Amino acid sequence: MHFYRPLSPILAITFDLDDTLYDNHPVIDKTEEEVLRFVREYDPRFNHFNNEDLYAFRRLVEEQEPDIYHDISRWRWLSSKMMLCHYGYSKDAAQKGADDIMAHFTYWRNRIDIPQSTHETLRQLAEKVPLVAITNGNAEPEACGLGQYFQFVLKAGPDGRSKPFCDMYRLAAKRLEMEPQFILHVGDNLLTDVEGAINSGMQACWINTNQKTLMEEKEVRLLPHVEISRLDSLLSLV
Repeated sequence: MHFYRPLSPILAITFDLDDTLYDNHPVIDKTEEEVLRFVREYDPRFNHFNNEDLYAFRRLVEEQEPDIYHDISRWRWLSSKMMLCHYGYSKDAAQKGADDIMAHFTYWRNRIDIPQSTHETLRQLAEKVPLVAITNGNAEPEACGLGQYFQFVLKAGPDGRSKPFCDMYRLAAKRLEMEPQFILHVGDNLLTDVEGAINSGMQACWINTNQKTLMEEKEVRLLPHVEISRLDSLLSLV
């Protein structure tokens, strides 16, 4: 554990999800594989598709709606709808198809391998202070077994612009009815989590599980208050 700034009393903790509470890469790889399989089987005309074919429609949606990146679930849904419309589906059929693809995506997206140590740490922390999840992603804590630890979950899109914008950080403080300087945000990303939290008036904890060197990281513009390499180190801070 390394301290870079003085810490104020911690009355609540907000958490990033992906790559903070679990390794997100295996579940994303598996989800993309299963979604592609589903699309290939959905219509014989798609049986030659690869991921680049799907991404092409995502880029088209982004060209039409540059701010869509704030809501990645809607971005994926619109991309699926556009793909189906491009292949001659009616509006209603394309919407249903996009719903079907998203349902398949959501099922696999939440088959996350949560370490037992994460469960135990969150359980102990939740007995001491309120916990909140703030995510740019589309994992569902309730579906993957983490929901019971959080007072509420804020997601980019429905709850504001994605991190590092201050929208969700400020909303969390408002809903917790706390001054932001008494909230510690924990995340793995030095831009979206550390810089975003500090610019919102919160304290920031960088979880560095890959033994990176802070001063060599290109994204460093603001130092976190504290750096940890293990989630359970948080237990000594509250």
